[in-house]
Amino acid sequence: MSYAGVLNAGAEVDKGENARMSSFIGAIAIADLVKTTLGPKGMDKILQSVGSSEGAITVTNDGATILKSVHIDNPAAKVLVDIAKTQDDEVGDGTTSVAVLCGELLREAESLLSNQRLHPQTVAQGWREATILARKALEGLAEDHADDPVAFRQDLINIATTTLSSKLLSQEKAHFAKLAVDAVLRLKGSANLDHIQIIKKPGGALKDSFLAEGFLLDKKIGVGQPKRMEKAKILIANTSMDTDKIKIFGSRVRVDSLQKVAEIEEAEKEKMRVKCKKILDHGINCLINRQLIYNFPEQIFTEAGIMSIEHADFEGVERLAAVTGGEIASTFEHPELVALGECSLIEEILIGEDKLLCFSGCKNGAACTLVLRGASSHLLDEAERSLHDALCVLSQTVKETRTIPGGGCAEVAMAQAVDAQVAATPGKKAIAMESFARALRQLPTIIADNGGYDSSELLTQLRAAHMAGKTTYGLDMAHGGIADMRSLGITEAFKSKLQVLISAAEAAEMIIRVDDIIKSAPRERG
Repeated sequence: MSYAGVLNAGAEVDKGENARMSSFIGAIAIADLVKTTLGPKGMDKILQSVGSSEGAITVTNDGATILKSVHIDNPAAKVLVDIAKTQDDEVGDGTTSVAVLCGELLREAESLLSNQRLHPQTVAQGWREATILARKALEGLAEDHADDPVAFRQDLINIATTTLSSKLLSQEKAHFAKLAVDAVLRLKGSANLDHIQIIKKPGGALKDSFLAEGFLLDKKIGVGQPKRMEKAKILIANTSMDTDKIKIFGSRVRVDSLQKVAEIEEAEKEKMRVKCKKILDHGINCLINRQLIYNFPEQIFTEAGIMSIEHADFEGVERLAAVTGGEIASTFEHPELVALGECSLIEEILIGEDKLLCFSGCKNGAACTLVLRGASSHLLDEAERSLHDALCVLSQTVKETRTIPGGGCAEVAMAQAVDAQVAATPGKKAIAMESFARALRQLPTIIADNGGYDSSELLTQLRAAHMAGKTTYGLDMAHGGIADMRSLGITEAFKSKLQVLISAAEAAEMIIRVDDIIKSAPRERG
């Protein structure tokens, strides 16, 4: 069938086999791009931006960051990028795993559709049944220590250590795992990571990073104002405090004497005095403004003995409002309606050579700040990404408290559960189910390959161990063998692994169901 005369000139249509092969090639290429970053021995990528004048460089191991930065034309490859982003937003960790599993499923599908002539719908049906079996196996592996605070904290530390072991922070993973767990447990079950602030300060070594209770603001206090304030009552404002100069843009004022100019200036100052009095009427001893505070209002606040901080960036102001329990005010007519922020102490502290303001004893006691130290800005950026992954996955685990063994253990267990059902399944969908199990086993194979070990040898050992009832055995990448993951403390979040399984299976099914790719012609410019 020809589309001539239906689609506009310049439109392209890939049909049937060509469309499918184009999708497979694109998606598998993307999976291959990130698969060398998988596991504790994974390698990093340098991403260089050609567009910007400096050619900004990112050194990263994070699957979502790599995929977000790559400009892609292939529609199926974009689906993989999309599921990696979803994984990042939903759980924070497992972004590489989800892209790699989807790629391996499509590699299997390519063989099934081209060589064995299975229909895509048959493959999709087999995969769906395999996903249900894999999910049951995963739930059977899960453990829950939510009722035992000591064991649960150890679970969290194990999860953080496992997450960080594949990142740049792997050398200091014990230190950073403890920092991340302490920060998340302060949230008392909330998943709002806004209360955890990350500040990067070049200098020192990675192990000098620490957790500061309270909130740090990288700003200065006004001239001549108190440098320390106890029992602070904070008004957080987003208002212009720079009208002590005439700013009627494009206006021309003609006067016949300098006296008149002085009168206009005095009128402007009077307006500012009234505004400052309204602010002082709130009964505060600290004002934090999102915008600038000019010299005249600053002088008024200094005379009143109030601490004023200007130009706090908006994200900082939003976060500060959340942790101190205040509201961001723009008008000051009704002091009784404005919720003031509260904290027990504001003081200046020194980190490296920089002075920062520390808000301690905040009303919402969940607030804390992770101060990262390190040799360079690139190192600190990657450390922040790694720590953010750990914080996200921990905050999700506090809500969904089940954990499973890591090190490829879950994938082998899921694959064996699917394989066990294959023999009892009639029809061609059994072949698809078998391919699903093979794709699952590719994840531990890739982890072993990335460590430079003999993946065939290790995987056969691992399968034999699982068949012998050692269901918590996985890959020990430190010694290049297999071991009990529970005793080694290699633990992953149940939610992260489940999300990887479901997202990869759904995305792969979506791609194999495509039989035409229609590219419409670009709109001609007149």
